[in-house]
Amino acid sequence: MDLVGACRAFVHVSEKGSFTQGAAAARVPQPVASRRIAALEKHLGARLFDRSARRAVLTPFGRDMLPSARRLVRLAEAMEDAAEQARRTPLRVAVPDTCSTLDLARLDAEARRHGIHLDLHTAPPDARAELLRSQDVRAALIAVPPDEAAWRVPLGLASVSPPGADVVYIETLRVGRADVGRRPRRVWIQPEDDVPHIRDRVTRIRDAVGLRPAQVAVAHTLAAATAEILGSDDLLLASAGQAEELGLHWCPMGEAALTRGLDVATAGGEDPERLRTALREGIARCIGAVDRDGAGL
Repeated sequence: MDLVGACRAFVHVSEKGSFTQGAAAARVPQPVASRRIAALEKHLGARLFDRSARRAVLTPFGRDMLPSARRLVRLAEAMEDAAEQARRTPLRVAVPDTCSTLDLARLDAEARRHGIHLDLHTAPPDARAELLRSQDVRAALIAVPPDEAAWRVPLGLASVSPPGADVVYIETLRVGRADVGRRPRRVWIQPEDDVPHIRDRVTRIRDAVGLRPAQVAVAHTLAAATAEILGSDDLLLASAGQAEELGLHWCPMGEAALTRGLDVATAGGEDPERLRTALREGIARCIGAVDRDGAGL
């Protein structure tokens, strides 16, 4: 038996003095209200209304039960209000600061269609992880190795000038005799890729092909890295989407297929699978992710 629904019908019928008007106040058809009250009477073991009267008149037992029924209905309504408020409480999520404002707005709008209200905070990888550890956010997109990732973003090398080839090998940056007196060309790593499984792999390639240590550098911001690229023939490790947004030419790296991996991590009991499933495509658009076949998600 729906005890709350039955008590709600009981309270409204008693207040209106009519089964028809009480049912309307309870927002149910009159036959439904009558059945619920009959079930409540059976459950409690006595009549609540005098069926011989033309109006809905409470029996002595009904008058005794009415205060408790009202309290139950008020508690149920308070719980429903609290649940609605809880559903609308924004979920604080830390996301990469490489996401554009438009893509974040589209993600927020998509989340609302799934009943999820987001409060998005942009930050680089280390800061996102710290926000999650301190529980300043309830979820974060964290950097993980590609084989552990829910989303994968292929990386390559971006430059001001067209590369003139289908792939770019960083070994071509090796300093030769003709380069004496010139500043060596560099590969710039942006903060989003300053994580061990990307940074360390690039530095190992640097050492293997004979580049100087300073020819792989980590920038403090993407803007700073881009400024270095715009003013030189240096290369930026980036996704194809970022290169397009920045007006740069992009090619895969010849020595290795590097991939930016991201997954959802949560705190405070939040279910990460809810975000992975409901917001899969919206998050993919934000970060420029592709599926396993290389197609955009």
